[in-house]
Amino acid sequence: MAALVPLVLILGYIVVKGLPAFNADFFTHSMNGVGSRAGGGLYAAFIGTLEQVAIAAIIALPIGLFTAIYLVEYGKGGFARAVTFFVDVMTGVPSIVAGLFVYTFLLLGTGLRPFGAAGSIALAILMLPVVVRSSEEMLKLVPRELRDASYALGVPKWRTIVKVVLPTALSGLITSALLAIARVAGETAPLILLVGYAAKINNNPFHGDQATLPMFVWDQLGKRTGNASDFGEARAWGAALTLVLLVLLLNVGARLLARLARPKTR
Repeated sequence: MAALVPLVLILGYIVVKGLPAFNADFFTHSMNGVGSRAGGGLYAAFIGTLEQVAIAAIIALPIGLFTAIYLVEYGKGGFARAVTFFVDVMTGVPSIVAGLFVYTFLLLGTGLRPFGAAGSIALAILMLPVVVRSSEEMLKLVPRELRDASYALGVPKWRTIVKVVLPTALSGLITSALLAIARVAGETAPLILLVGYAAKINNNPFHGDQATLPMFVWDQLGKRTGNASDFGEARAWGAALTLVLLVLLLNVGARLLARLARPKTR
């Protein structure tokens, strides 16, 4: 119960500070040409966050799921132990290290300027160990008897995985995927290096600087330019509340989808 007190205080403070910024213009306009004046909004940053997190999920979720399937269903010997070891190591890697890795090999190595999809690669690296570990635990919860019954009927192992194991663990896999997405939605450090910031709307994550919600907060507090204003602070709190609500929706969505995907019992 005591652990809820700081959580409620933090969330309550964010709501009180961020709610006054909520209006139609805040969600439908960018900061292009606004500067430190009143007006403008997080539309460009919201689009950037959705695109970059979606690309990261497209990269990380299949790789993480296939890795978990390999470790649970096929993993034996030294290679499986090596994969498990590196997944454990990646779990503790700071986000800035993932950003530096992509920055060194992608941007410095090719001479490219920051762009949205570069941040997605770093976010995918951060998502990968979370997806692998959580999916692995969900697959381990599938009773061994279900697998043995399928094998006894002469069903090949790959088909048993597709038709028995994955459907049984589907609710847990959906939850783990959405929680992994929520884990990286608010990352800032890699995006400073790889994505940059753009006040105008950029719908192409593969070309040019692109705004994100964490970088929007960073910019509006004056950390990027050194110039802060009362309007900027209000917009920053509004973006912070939007980010909290986005993560909350992902967590609630994970619970609802897990309940809907749960196998029906008679």
